[in-house]
Amino acid sequence: MPHNEKRNPQGKAAFVCRKLWRDRVSYAFLLPFAAVFIIFTVLPVIISVYYSFTYNNILEPARFVGLENYIRLFTRDNVFVTGLQNTLVFALITGPGGYILSFAVAWLINELSPALRTVYVLIFYSPSIAGSIYVIFGILFSGDMYGYINGMLMNMGFISDPIEWLNDTHYIKLVIIICVLWTSMGAGFLSFVAGFKNVDKQYYEAAAIDGLRNRWQELWYVTLPMMKPQLMFGAIMSISGAFSIHDVTLALAGFPSAEYAAHTIVNHMWDYGYQRFEMGYASAIAVVLFVMLLVSRRLVNLLLRRVGN
Repeated sequence: MPHNEKRNPQGKAAFVCRKLWRDRVSYAFLLPFAAVFIIFTVLPVIISVYYSFTYNNILEPARFVGLENYIRLFTRDNVFVTGLQNTLVFALITGPGGYILSFAVAWLINELSPALRTVYVLIFYSPSIAGSIYVIFGILFSGDMYGYINGMLMNMGFISDPIEWLNDTHYIKLVIIICVLWTSMGAGFLSFVAGFKNVDKQYYEAAAIDGLRNRWQELWYVTLPMMKPQLMFGAIMSISGAFSIHDVTLALAGFPSAEYAAHTIVNHMWDYGYQRFEMGYASAIAVVLFVMLLVSRRLVNLLLRRVGN
């Protein structure tokens, strides 16, 4: 850009217009995606933020109530506080746990031959797309003597009576965490597999010449820096999955779960949005969840910047 255009706003605007016109074909190809992204992502977020400051029961016009929904959330809604605590517990365990598990399995699979690699990727990826996986866990942890876990423990003499895994508040969280971790091998896992496959072997040879002595050093100083895009994508998928636990709690623990032991923020939002039709209050819950996701995304980004340093 010429020096006078940097100081002159009109010159800068003209320069931007010329650049847009020069690359008009490229922007035309981006336009459909941008339109879909704005319509189905940006606008719903903006509308949700607006409705979070209103009382809206669908039947009547939305009425502005200021911060009332947020005050009610944190001061008078004990079930929301319970759901917030449960969500944080699930997120802190299943988020990093699923992320590390996916990365570790992808790392091990990368050492196999191409044929075996394909087979094992399919085996580990299948639970994340199996629609009946919750039914399987429901059978495994059934609260009667016919449940596989109860039957095995009773046959081995560890327990004398069946354990109500899905109704006992001491065990509900554990069962849900196990189920979520088992189904965590999703898109993030596939991105890790692809990332390992795309690392050029020449980098390892150069690193060996520079003095790297073992596989752990290769992983930290070569593999991870080369996989930062996949690491970030996997982190985003793990974060969003950890904070959006909902279907598994409905399928295994029911709604509401015993003493709200498995209640999450998404359960709470679903209750007020689709059962009670208090859209303003449900929007406030959604905004709180959105802020939590943004903060978590920022923290993960800071951590990933330290990879390889």
